[in-house]
Amino acid sequence: MRVAAAIVAICAWASTAAAHHSFTAEFDINKPIKLTGTITMVRWSNPHGWIYIDVKGDDGKVVNWAFETAAANALYRRGTRPEDFPVGTPVTIDGYVARNGTPTATSGKLTFADGRTMTIGAGAVAGEAR
Repeated sequence: MRVAAAIVAICAWASTAAAHHSFTAEFDINKPIKLTGTITMVRWSNPHGWIYIDVKGDDGKVVNWAFETAAANALYRRGTRPEDFPVGTPVTIDGYVARNGTPTATSGKLTFADGRTMTIGAGAVAGEAR
């Protein structure tokens, strides 16, 4: 019984560790992006949170973009809470596009319509303070 419990614990730990990634494995430092849209959902989780925004293109088509943030624990330490991002709020987020071609990016700074800014990114990228 102890052996089975140990195997389950090791597998659970390994799957969590494997789920994390390096910046360069998933995002392209050569493709910065800055998008303005409306918050549709916030996922407060570890190892990274997510903020989703609807972005209207020049053609009028709306695309839902997913921006990876720092971990929920890191955001809490910065004084940031999920309630800071109500659904329907217009925001601008800068970051770097995902390599897989989906509407996904890592985030750095989020700017509200009134000019307030928040650092929501996971950390420094190419010397940038986040």
